[in-house]
Amino acid sequence: MSQWMTLLQKEILEMWRNFKWIWVPITFILLGVKEPLSSYYLPQILDAVGGLPEGAVIKLPTPTAAEVLITGLGQYTTLGVLIIVLTTMGIISGERKSGVAAMILVKPVSFQSFVSAKWAGSVLLMWFSFFIGYLSTWYYTGLLFDWIPFIEFLQSFFFYALWLTVILTVTVFFSSSFVNSGMAGFLSLAVAIVLSLVSSILSNWLEWSPAQLTNYANEVLLDNRIPADTLPASLIAAVFIIVLLFLSVFIFRKKELPQ
Repeated sequence: MSQWMTLLQKEILEMWRNFKWIWVPITFILLGVKEPLSSYYLPQILDAVGGLPEGAVIKLPTPTAAEVLITGLGQYTTLGVLIIVLTTMGIISGERKSGVAAMILVKPVSFQSFVSAKWAGSVLLMWFSFFIGYLSTWYYTGLLFDWIPFIEFLQSFFFYALWLTVILTVTVFFSSSFVNSGMAGFLSLAVAIVLSLVSSILSNWLEWSPAQLTNYANEVLLDNRIPADTLPASLIAAVFIIVLLFLSVFIFRKKELPQ
C-alpha cells in the first residue's frame, strides 16, 4: 500500500507540474457558469446584438432551475468528456513511449500499482474539477433562478461523475493498449459517442446501460426522485470500470516496454 501511495503522490505532483490542477478546474468552472448566466441574460444579449425591427419586444419563456442545471450538465457531456480524454489519453502511452514507464517498472513496482495509481490520480482530478464546476452551475442557478435542493445536486453529481469515470477508464484502457496517444484519444471519444447514441436510440432495451446515468441524473433534477433503473446502471458502470482496469493492467504487462 505504501508503494501505491508513493506512486499516487508522484502522479498528483506531476499533474501540479503540468498545471492540470489549475487549468482543468478553471475550465470546468467556466463551463459551469456559462449556462445560468447565458440563460438569464439572453434577452439582453439579443437586444444588444440588434437586428430586430424597431419596437419589437423579445419574450422568451423563463427556464426552470432544473432545466438550467440539466443544460449545464450537457456541457460536461460534450466539452467535459473531450477535456477528460485529452488530459488522460497519454497518461500511460506517453510514459511508455518516453521510457519513463520502463525506468519505474525495473524497480520492485507492480504493473497493477503503476496503472491503478495513474487511474486514481486522474479520477481525483476529474471528480474535483467536475464538482467545483457543477457547484458553480448550481450556485449561479440558485442566485438567478431558483434553488435546487443540495441533496438532489449531490445525487445528480454522483451519477454524472460515475459516467465520466467510465469514459476516463476507457481512455486509460486505450492508453495502455497503444503507444500512440492520438489513437487512444480517438478510440475513447468514439466509444463514448457510440455508447451514448446506442443507449439513447435503444433506451427501452438498454435501461441499465452506464450511458443512461446522464438521463437518470437529469430525472433526479426534474422529478425529485431517483429512477428505479439507476442502481443497476450504477452497478454495471462499476463492474465495467473494474473490468477495464484489469484489462488495462493485463495488456500493459504484455506490451514490450522501450528501454
